Amino acid sequence: MIRIIHQRAKCIGCNYCVEAAPSRWIMDDNDGKCNLIGAKEKRGIFIAITTDDEYDENLEAAEICPVNIIKVEKV
Repeated sequence: MIRIIHQRAKCIGCNYCVEAAPSRWIMDDNDGKCNLIGAKEKRGIFIAITTDDEYDENLEAAEICPVNIIKVEKV
């Protein structure tokens, strides 16, 4: 299992995460920021737990995020 953590408030809407992992990320038309699909929010931090098969693409999303607000970790 992997945990994906997203600090959405700091998102600049660059769309890189959507391009790297389109099955897990989507742009929000209301404010232009990215949403982590399937995430639960706690104090402004969005967390999704998913299977290992999503690790590589989400790790890429985290690595190319220009504001470093995505973390991916194995749990």
